[in-house]
Amino acid sequence: MLSRTADHLYWMARYTERAENIARMLDVAVQTSMLPQSQLDTERTWRAILGISELQEVFDAEHAVFDEKNVLAFMVSDPANPSSIVSCLTAARENARAVRGVLTTEVWETQNATWIELRDRVALDSDPSAFFEWVKHRCHLSRGVTLGTMLADEAMVFIHLGTFLERADSTARILDVKYHAPKDSASDEMLTQREFYYWAALLRSVAGFEIYRKVYRDSITPARVAELLILRADMPRSLLACMEQVVSNLKAVRNDVSVDTERLAGKMHAQLQFARIEDILEAGLDNTLGKFMKDIFDLGNRISRDFLVPLGA
Repeated sequence: MLSRTADHLYWMARYTERAENIARMLDVAVQTSMLPQSQLDTERTWRAILGISELQEVFDAEHAVFDEKNVLAFMVSDPANPSSIVSCLTAARENARAVRGVLTTEVWETQNATWIELRDRVALDSDPSAFFEWVKHRCHLSRGVTLGTMLADEAMVFIHLGTFLERADSTARILDVKYHAPKDSASDEMLTQREFYYWAALLRSVAGFEIYRKVYRDSITPARVAELLILRADMPRSLLACMEQVVSNLKAVRNDVSVDTERLAGKMHAQLQFARIEDILEAGLDNTLGKFMKDIFDLGNRISRDFLVPLGA
């Protein structure tokens, strides 16, 4: 497969996954902002969204006033933000258009219909959560149509690589938002009502609330949420589950220059596979997540170098 074609497929998948995960992260912030809390705590939550997305400086350059309305507009529809939901869905559609001959008709029409309908859906004044649910639904639909209609060949491998790299990064960021937010003085065993609703919202943002109840059958605690989203291979959005997919798909397209890239992916996978949540918490969850996000960024660059069009080319 030509590097240019693989590049478009990879980024089509990454941008689709990114749009969904930004919608999930913003939905957590919206739900959290409705809980009883001080104005300062609300502001810190929204600043955490920008900080974890590495967009604080871009936002500050555009907006003199920091408030929820401006952050939502910036993260949803601002064309100056390349990671806004509108920018991501537009980029996904443009990458799909560039390789229409490789995609099935159903995949292309799904991507194109999402882009067309987006213009009428993007208003946030009445119910932002309804818009976020629509984004999640369209991204689910795109992945489902792709899996159900495309041949399981190299094209699908690069779509999987883009999807699971982006998902791993986004899960780490969504979890990390909490550890950049104000800390509650209560212990894990004595969570406040506010903490319970926060963790429940976070689990719902990664489609993990029902899974948590099925796996643990007990009250929600930060340690168990972290374990579910980091170390459970049977949780579809966990870091371990994502890295298992990355490793297997890299193996399917290995070439003469990808040995070091495979080694890094294998090392990241092994560190998660044999880790214990107690050790992670003792070392510091923020440190673990920070290192993982740094490694996933490096891995993405290596994949671009070894298989795709190099970044900046």
